[in-house]
Amino acid sequence: MSGSTSPSVPWILWPFWAVWKLLAGIIVVTGRIVGVILGLVLMIAGAALSVTVVGAVIGVPLVVLGLLLMARSIF
Repeated sequence: MSGSTSPSVPWILWPFWAVWKLLAGIIVVTGRIVGVILGLVLMIAGAALSVTVVGAVIGVPLVVLGLLLMARSIF
């Protein structure tokens, strides 16, 4: 985290600020889930392509890309 304190929000605007923070949190979590699912799909497609020798040229980088995408989404 950045280590900074939360900004001072006037009490009259607090409900709008809270809804905004809730929506932002939902969007962040949804993006992480989509990243993990997309990374898993890329890893499966890369592993399926790596079964053949010709497909391994494309399959291995797909597996690596999927792994990196999943790692980025989790952390």
